[in-house]
Amino acid sequence: MKRSLFLTLLIFLSLIISACGNANENHSGNNENADYTDEATESEAFTIGVIPAQTEGSMEGAMDKLQTFLTDEMGREVDVEVYPDYNGVVEAMNYDKIDMAYFGPLSYVIAHEKSGAKAIITQLIDGEPFYHSYIITHKDNPWNSLEELLEDSSEVNFAFGDPNSTSGSLIPSIELKDRGVYQSEDEYDFESVRFTGSHDATALGVLNKQVDAGAIDSAIYNQLVDSGKVDGEQIKTIWESEPLFQYPWAVHQDTDEETIEALRTAFLGIEDQEVLDAFGATGFTEASNEDYDSIRQAALKEGLIEE
Repeated sequence: MKRSLFLTLLIFLSLIISACGNANENHSGNNENADYTDEATESEAFTIGVIPAQTEGSMEGAMDKLQTFLTDEMGREVDVEVYPDYNGVVEAMNYDKIDMAYFGPLSYVIAHEKSGAKAIITQLIDGEPFYHSYIITHKDNPWNSLEELLEDSSEVNFAFGDPNSTSGSLIPSIELKDRGVYQSEDEYDFESVRFTGSHDATALGVLNKQVDAGAIDSAIYNQLVDSGKVDGEQIKTIWESEPLFQYPWAVHQDTDEETIEALRTAFLGIEDQEVLDAFGATGFTEASNEDYDSIRQAALKEGLIEE
């Protein structure tokens, strides 16, 4: 009986020792997996989403150059992707698909409200971080001011850019609402209203007389003229908004300060003309969330965000 009890205890102790050994092995394995996860995170590319300020194809070469420059400057892989529309970039940031984004001011305000995106850099135009919304028309049209155009509003085919564009939609739509000729995409006094999706598409629509007038970013328009993509002699500007703070580059809310400083330093050093021209810029400067308070107020007025 004693011998049987001794054997039982011996077997029991053996099982305990074996179980402890397996637990230690599993614990060690978990540490290895944790180390691997950390290494994988460190090796992941830093991803940047870009709104289609111009049509996607026309920005491709410049974005390849920007991607290479930032990869070299930051010492880690950087991926830059132009999205097909403004809202796609907002949602990509909201669902943690990108680490940084090039937004329009309105899309930035929306992204900040949705996901806490933080503006850190913006572009300069002739040394100033401002631009305007223009309304343009073909030189063959009789209108030399917005007032003259609106007298014939029922005969006008009008074009906005992307629905989430500041200068291509938000600011000019507020102006047209204040003048009583535009209420919404479905209610207006024009012959027709369309959204082209990008600033260069609007400029070309006016140039080719596919639309009678359109709203556009002043910096992008001037760059299109300077580059010869649009014949400025054939187009006239009949309305200009108050100054707007330039498009921000904003990081995900969880981005660490070391990465933010590395990004600021890299952008401030960009001199490649093709990259600058893609954004109608002459350089870059620092930006903050407070710089977009006026756009935030406009978005609140239009019910695009809530307090």
